[in-house]
Amino acid sequence: MKKILVLSDTHGYIDDRIEEYARDSDEVWHAGDFGSFEVLKRLKKISFIRGVYGNIDNHFLRKSLSEFEIFDVEKLKVLMIHIAGNTKKLLPKVQTLINLHKPNILICGHSHILKIKYLKSKNILYLNPGAAGKFGFHKIRTMIKFEIINKEIEKMNIIELGNRSKI
Repeated sequence: MKKILVLSDTHGYIDDRIEEYARDSDEVWHAGDFGSFEVLKRLKKISFIRGVYGNIDNHFLRKSLSEFEIFDVEKLKVLMIHIAGNTKKLLPKVQTLINLHKPNILICGHSHILKIKYLKSKNILYLNPGAAGKFGFHKIRTMIKFEIINKEIEKMNIIELGNRSKI
C-alpha cells in the first residue's frame, strides 16, 4: 500500500499545510510549475517525490526534472506531464505516450482546474490536482490524496487548502 499526495502549480509557494500532507504520504507527485528550486528541496526533505517541470520552471528545475515521467506504483502505471490538454482533447504528444506505454493514470497540471475523470475511451484515470500555490486565477488551493493498494485506488480525497487570496 502507498499513500500518494498529488499537487501542481505551487509557483514557488509551499506552506505548513502542504508539508503536513506530504509528511503523511509515502510519495508526493508534483505535476509541474514548482516555481522555485526551494519548493523541490523542501518536499524532498519530507517525502519521496516524483515530479516534472512545468512551463514556468527555470533551467535549474529543468536540469533536475523531466518533461514527463512514466513509472509503476503498486502494479499501476502512471504518466505524469505538466500540460496534457483537457479531458475532451489530449495533446498529440500525450496521446502518443498513452498509446505507447498504456498507463492506468494520467497526472497533469497547468490549468489550475481540479479535475478527476475516468476517460473510458482511453482506459485511463485523468487527475489534475488544481493549483496548490497562491498565484494564478484559481480561487481555492487544492491537492488530491489517495491510497494505492495493489491495483486499486482507494480513499481518494480532494484537499482544499483555502482561498488563495487570503494567504
